[in-house]
Amino acid sequence: MSTYQDIVNKIKPELDKTINFLERELAKIHTGRATPALVEDVVVDCFGQKFPLKQLAAISIPESKQILIQPWDKSYIEGIVSALEKTGVGANPVVDKEVVRITLPPLSEEYRRQLAHIISEKQEEAKRTVRHWREEAWKEVQDGFREGEVREDDKFRAKDDLQDLIDEYNKKIEEIGERKKKEVTL
Repeated sequence: MSTYQDIVNKIKPELDKTINFLERELAKIHTGRATPALVEDVVVDCFGQKFPLKQLAAISIPESKQILIQPWDKSYIEGIVSALEKTGVGANPVVDKEVVRITLPPLSEEYRRQLAHIISEKQEEAKRTVRHWREEAWKEVQDGFREGEVREDDKFRAKDDLQDLIDEYNKKIEEIGERKKKEVTL
């Protein structure tokens, strides 16, 4: 027999995954500052196979607006440059001997507004996922009540605890999004 608290606690790992996913997605958004997350998951076609860039090269940030990519093997350079040109990071990759450099351009005001809109969309996606998990847990509580496993007063406690948990995660989503929007507008 599971308690309503078990049901509420069971969704916490899923809510944490939602927060982590949102943070990873927002890290990929170009804010004017260079970060390895902008390019590390770019898929490179190399010898007929596809690899994320982070498996083919070391990625470093020598300056705040520059990304330096050092392939493990210089034969990867052509595939890396081709993949980077297709991604639309906002800058053209330049081959400098055995490394690839990307210098990020300054963000235009219009592009900043677009990024803020994209951030808002990603926040809304995360909130939808959180609501989905709330509905799943609430359904399980109600099913438990109908089957006699959850008492009526526990059902109402579960609803309150569930809402408190969801409010906490929605607040985290807002804070993460607002922090990223500040980065974009600076």
